[in-house]
Amino acid sequence: MANIPVAVQMYTLREESEKDFVGTLKKVAEIGYQGVEFAGYYDMSAKELKKVIDGLGLKAASSHIPLEVLKSDLSKVITYQKEIGSSKIVCPFLAPELRTEEGYSELIRTLNDIGKECSKEGLTLCYHNHDFELERLSSGKTALETIFDETNPEWVKAEFDIYWLTRAGENPVDWMKRYHDRTPLVHLKDMTTDGEQFFAELGTGGVDLNAVLQQGDQSNVNWWVVEQDKCKRSPFESIEMSMNYFLSKHS
Repeated sequence: MANIPVAVQMYTLREESEKDFVGTLKKVAEIGYQGVEFAGYYDMSAKELKKVIDGLGLKAASSHIPLEVLKSDLSKVITYQKEIGSSKIVCPFLAPELRTEEGYSELIRTLNDIGKECSKEGLTLCYHNHDFELERLSSGKTALETIFDETNPEWVKAEFDIYWLTRAGENPVDWMKRYHDRTPLVHLKDMTTDGEQFFAELGTGGVDLNAVLQQGDQSNVNWWVVEQDKCKRSPFESIEMSMNYFLSKHS
């Protein structure tokens, strides 16, 4: 656990990044994060962005790239990733109209194709889940199981989101164990214990974070990625609280 670096998903800081992307990255570094997972580049060239993160001592842990962009502009995506020093590309979301038996079959074919191309270039493709993939298909298996069972394990890896797994009534550690060689990235989120089940700073909710962190080494996790989709306080304050949770674990 102690050796796995911690990144923040920049979607958490989307409004701050819109106003001042470089200043936001600077604050992320000051709070103590070792890396960032990008969710857009705010018109910065790869060369400019690499210079900024290098200067701040940050690493590009990965980048969330919409499925449509991966399908239409993969070579450009791969080039940008290489230039910023990111070795992982994440498909972050599946549009509602594609969440059908046929849609998931198409997704599996697409992930295999994209993952194969990424692998040739030394990059890793991951799929990030929400809770809708835990619905069962006509086979009796969940969509998420189907995605990972029917994609090539060398080409398609997982970025399990422990908030969404927990919210769907699943045990995140079970998923990490089941696909232990396919979880280079894990999204760490907590969840309030009231009926709202809202996004919470790490250590303030009811998700069994300890069990997840203890599984990290066995599952060959490369990066913990802190994300809070929505914050009820300043997002900077939220990500600092979550980083302090990590620091308390290592003190």
